[in-house]
Amino acid sequence: MIWLFHLVGFLTAVLLGFLIIPNVLLISYKKRLFDIPNARKVHKTPIPRLGGITFLPVIVISYFLNLGIRYFFGIPLEDIFTADFTVQFLFLFSGLYMLYLIGQKDDLIGVGYRYKFIVQIIAASLIVISGNWVHSLVGLFGIHEIPWWLGMPLSVVIVVFLTNAINLIDGVDGLASGLSIIAFAIIGGLMGLTDNTEVYATLSFIALGVLVPFWIYNVFGNEKRGRKLFMGDTGSLTMGFILSFLVLNISSKPESAATEQEMIIAYSTLLVPMFDVVRVFFHRLRKHRNPFMPDRNHIHHKLLRCGIKKRMVLIYVLLIALFFIGLSYLLAGRINVTFIVLIDFALYIGLQFWINAGIKKYGAAHPELDNILRSWDGNNAE
Repeated sequence: MIWLFHLVGFLTAVLLGFLIIPNVLLISYKKRLFDIPNARKVHKTPIPRLGGITFLPVIVISYFLNLGIRYFFGIPLEDIFTADFTVQFLFLFSGLYMLYLIGQKDDLIGVGYRYKFIVQIIAASLIVISGNWVHSLVGLFGIHEIPWWLGMPLSVVIVVFLTNAINLIDGVDGLASGLSIIAFAIIGGLMGLTDNTEVYATLSFIALGVLVPFWIYNVFGNEKRGRKLFMGDTGSLTMGFILSFLVLNISSKPESAATEQEMIIAYSTLLVPMFDVVRVFFHRLRKHRNPFMPDRNHIHHKLLRCGIKKRMVLIYVLLIALFFIGLSYLLAGRINVTFIVLIDFALYIGLQFWINAGIKKYGAAHPELDNILRSWDGNNAE
């Protein structure tokens, strides 16, 4: 019965997404609310970037309808609305609306990264003080249970980090949404297996549902016919924040073998954007650049510089993400979590060497194109 409710929530979000997105496109074209191409961006024609404004309303409508349907099927709401659940979701949606509003402002007129960071930290703090914070590192570098004074600030950092990881990987059609779809599907499956986390699984499947119609429009939509749109910061911040909430919920469980496996798999779903943010951050520092200002050195930019088409870049990155998830699933519970992280890191470094070799090879064959790509360091905030 519970999986039926998950399915209903998913399908409701899919249906609402398909109903609302055409109206967002209509308004965007009537009011000329476009993402204008520049030197750093991949697209060449103005495209609406307000797809993300559909995410939070659809999630809220679908989730509350799902709870109402459960009530009519005889499931007492008091069994769902425990004190912990109520507080966590009240604070979650408060933080979500903060990011939703700052994302809308950024998509429409632009917002400085300092201002966005302040709002992200406040929103992340709401998640943490509601009780969602890392209680254990399950043996990572020999660390197990950690006190609240360390776990709570660490959790704020994790939420801000994961939220920005999804935001910054949004550079090729379908990439941020595709990675999020994979993450929500796997995390929803993990949480749906446990009775006391099935309400979180419903949230995950509903978020998955709202992404499906957007992904179709984003990847397969024809911009010349006005059928294509981007999620913008409104969408990427919303999805990154929900993912961080769900991952932290898994991390807040008492330490056990099952918790360790769930944490490893949950974090592995976001490994590619996480590693990419860290690599880009230190690359900018090494080049004596502001680490918070954009450039074209993310993994999708580098694959484009190898001469790979945009659609294939999407496929490659999604396959890389699935590889790391599969590897983590195979290794979780079999070897120490520290070794899993080191293996993942070593493989990712090896991947970067392979990509760099591809860039050099393509640049040698097309020196004029490589020089242009190297010079694309736009000044717009990511």
